[in-house]
Amino acid sequence: MALLGALLAYGQQVKDVPPPPEKPTVQAPVEEPPEEDPAAIPKTYDFNPIEAEKEVKVGKYYLKKGSLKAALNRFEDASKYNPQLAEAFLLLAETRQKLRDPKGAKEAYGKYLDLSPDAKNASEVKKRMEKLH
Repeated sequence: MALLGALLAYGQQVKDVPPPPEKPTVQAPVEEPPEEDPAAIPKTYDFNPIEAEKEVKVGKYYLKKGSLKAALNRFEDASKYNPQLAEAFLLLAETRQKLRDPKGAKEAYGKYLDLSPDAKNASEVKKRMEKLH
């Protein structure tokens, strides 16, 4: 009974406490945090032939699996890491052609021929370029 009386008395004290005053609703401007998504950060392409070769290998893997967009991205990266890597431009051109991008394919085939004018497949590549419109 004494415990019940103490609880009732405590409840009365809590009710007698006035509510805290309301704070103004004006908020300071919130500063946006820096971008944290690594995919949104622009990629830099310093000359890196090892990375270019790696990108070509991964691109070939995606090409075999039928992931043309993923392969395209890898071949584009390889051509940026090493702009003298003819194989990257040939694979880039073939992938763009499969993705029905004749302008991009023709451009990449042209770059391939600039880098490897005496390649064994040069005449075949020229024929492919002529067929693109």
